[in-house]
Amino acid sequence: MYCRPNVMPAVVHPTKCCVNHTFSTTVVPHIHPTHTTNVHHNMIQHKHFFPQTQSNVNEVSNQQFVCPPGAAPGFGGPGFGPGPGPGFGGPGFGGPGFGGPGFGGPGFGPGPGPGFGGPGPGPMWGR
Repeated sequence: MYCRPNVMPAVVHPTKCCVNHTFSTTVVPHIHPTHTTNVHHNMIQHKHFFPQTQSNVNEVSNQQFVCPPGAAPGFGGPGFGPGPGPGFGGPGFGGPGFGGPGFGGPGFGPGPGPGFGGPGPGPMWGR
């Protein structure tokens, strides 16, 4: 024979709690503006110069005199002509190799007369 099983009333246990966590991301933009001003400074320096030039003037004065013979050594008396000691190639400027004795004799000129060695009227030119 077939027996029916005895069924007892159900036993209810306390509820087991399970928690499922889900995540989502939400973006909230926060804007912090910044402004940069570039200030360019330009300094203009005005420099004043005062150049100064200089010049030099050399003034030369001349006086020429016709002197009588014997007034100054070498001019009208013995000088570049024959005299003691050898000169350029012999006695005086006109020794051997220069065409003769001295510059034509004693002094510069041919003797008394016009030239450096002769008499004259006095001052020829002033300044």
